[in-house]
Amino acid sequence: MLLMFALLLLKVAAGFFLLLAIFAVWRSLRFIGPTEVGLVRKHYALGKLHNDNPVALHGEAGYQAELLMPGLRWKLWPIYSVDRRPWVQVPAGEIGVVIAQVGQPLPIGAKSAVYKKEFANFTDLRGFIEQGGQKGVQRPVLPPGTLVPIHPIGFLVITKREVYGMPISPEIKSKIGKGGQLSPEVFGLRPEQLDLVRIEPRPRAQGAVVADLVGIVTVYEGQPLPSGDIAGRLGGFDDLEEMEKKGADDLEMIERLLGSKNDLHNNYQDFQEFLQAGGRIGLQHDPLLYGAYALNPFLVTVEMVPMLVINQGEVAVIKAYVGLKTQDTSGTEFKFGSLVKPGHRGVWQHPLRTGKYAINPRCYQPEIVPTAILTLNWADASSEAHNLDKQLQQIVAKSSEGFVFQIDLQVQIHVPDTQAPRVISMVGTMFNLVNEVLQAAVGNHFRDKLQSMPAVKFISTRQDVQKEAYDHIRHQLEEYEVETKGVYIQDVILPAELVQVLTQREIANQEIQTFQKQREAQTERIATENAKGLADQQADLAKSKVGVEIKTNNANSRKAEADGEAEYIRRTGSAKGAEVEAVGLARAKAVEATGLARARGYEAQVNALGQGPTTAVNVINALAEGQVQVMPNVLVTGGSGGGNAIDGLAATLIQLFANKSGQEGKGQTDKGQGSGATSKN
Repeated sequence: MLLMFALLLLKVAAGFFLLLAIFAVWRSLRFIGPTEVGLVRKHYALGKLHNDNPVALHGEAGYQAELLMPGLRWKLWPIYSVDRRPWVQVPAGEIGVVIAQVGQPLPIGAKSAVYKKEFANFTDLRGFIEQGGQKGVQRPVLPPGTLVPIHPIGFLVITKREVYGMPISPEIKSKIGKGGQLSPEVFGLRPEQLDLVRIEPRPRAQGAVVADLVGIVTVYEGQPLPSGDIAGRLGGFDDLEEMEKKGADDLEMIERLLGSKNDLHNNYQDFQEFLQAGGRIGLQHDPLLYGAYALNPFLVTVEMVPMLVINQGEVAVIKAYVGLKTQDTSGTEFKFGSLVKPGHRGVWQHPLRTGKYAINPRCYQPEIVPTAILTLNWADASSEAHNLDKQLQQIVAKSSEGFVFQIDLQVQIHVPDTQAPRVISMVGTMFNLVNEVLQAAVGNHFRDKLQSMPAVKFISTRQDVQKEAYDHIRHQLEEYEVETKGVYIQDVILPAELVQVLTQREIANQEIQTFQKQREAQTERIATENAKGLADQQADLAKSKVGVEIKTNNANSRKAEADGEAEYIRRTGSAKGAEVEAVGLARAKAVEATGLARARGYEAQVNALGQGPTTAVNVINALAEGQVQVMPNVLVTGGSGGGNAIDGLAATLIQLFANKSGQEGKGQTDKGQGSGATSKN
């Protein structure tokens, strides 16, 4: 009976151990999925872990360094337990930040672990520890698309949606929520920081480009910056100093400064290389251009800022806050600030012209200076091309009588591009030039001018006031090397009472002009009536004009004939006069000779006869030569001897008829002698 009981117990024990063996074999076999790893934990061992590392490298109890890869694997239960964990997978467009929980501690002041190429992508935990890997944030990040078996105890991998690994730090464990899920916030990261850093144009809703951008980089680890520097540049500015010694010009210096040394560290993506090249902590001189970058958010942050775009008709004057020490190149005659060569701190003497520049605005402050003609409005409306006149208001001035004016003014100025650095050195900004220098010059001039003259005179001499304002503003801006192209009074807003007076005066003037126009209209109407009457009599007028022309032609003909006859008479008279003159001279000589002969005869007679007888003889000769009738031709006598008055009157009439007949006969005889007849004498 006992034997049977013993055999039963033996069978039961054998069955139990058989079942236990089957259970142990079943528990010792582990199937690891294709994207999984088996985390092995040893429960029983003689050795202990060293150096505060949570992973056993030499068979100690605890989490083992080797992982079980995908497939059917054997680990004897209950000595070992296996926990299946997913591979680390980084989605497209994201990065994975690696934090080591094993390795050597970080030096004091260090924020990230030194990376070695032997670490690869952190899949070899044993090699990481043996090669001197350090605990903490690892400098490289896992790029998008990474799928690797990483030890879940040795490393934590933070992605945007999931944190891979098992934290062993009590501080991290205390931050885990009720659900037991890790998130980027637990490590002080925002989920968007685990995206690729993308630098691209900022679009509108319609897709049009608003602004070109660059990335300003700040790093949180490295050697401190040299004293006085605000940004780090690999190698400092020694290369610029060497170029300057060799006589490089301004453009070559600018090209070197605008160039980037980001290729030395793959645009901050290889942070270990950045530090080995001499990278410094803090703001970086060289910005990032368009692209997508896998940057460690614990070590690098990027700020998007607009790219410097200089349009046509503009230049950019650069105020440099980094570079070599300031060396003034403006000369002793320039007393407003200083100018420096590119590469030095201060206002560059050479401006940047039209183009796009990837320049760090934290290191270089550009001041855009319009070099085209700049129009500024002292009015309610400002220019749409710029905002320099947005604070300018209408000029308010008062005339000598106390009338208050509001004046809309427009001023056009021009800054030569070569003088732009000097202008900015004097005034600081274009805004200061407009709102401090120009505003004071314009406003004070108009206020002073209007207070010294009556309102009506200002209105009537507006052009003269405008010209004086132009001369005044031009003189003021010449001191700042700015050209004045024009000053124009756009509008004058007059007081209501003055407008009323001027309106009434203008109405009176218009009425005077209206009356003058009406008078001119009546005068024109009279002229029209005259023209109409003239047109009605045009036929008669034409006939009369033709008659006048005919008579004029006849008169001219007669005049020509009379002129011809007069000329003939003149010439004939001249000939006759010459003939008469010659005949007269001849006759005078003959008379003279006759007289002389008679005188000599008288003298001889007197000598021969004596005075008395000679006189009597000459009287008788004279009567005989003159044919004097001693007896009358008709003798009238009376009937009774004595005669009377009737008889005397009859005798007188007969004598008159006889004398008349004798004169006519003598005239006929003289005419005949003028025609060439021979005288009887």
